[in-house]
Amino acid sequence: MTNIVTAEEAALLEIFLKKKLNPDMVVQRRQRADECAEIHIGDECLGVVQKIVDEGETSYSFEITILDIDLEEV
Repeated sequence: MTNIVTAEEAALLEIFLKKKLNPDMVVQRRQRADECAEIHIGDECLGVVQKIVDEGETSYSFEITILDIDLEEV
């Protein structure tokens, strides 16, 4: 089993994230197949989701990047 996020998985992740977090979230697979997918709202990339396969179980890790300058706008 591979750690590459497939198009089908990206679509399912997008549905999940839209339901759970924000209806405007979009999952975009990166051009390089060996990398994770990006999570976007509008033109802004919020972070990445990585597929983790360990001992036959699959999970997905969503990492959000928050810049210090973004906190100044709060």
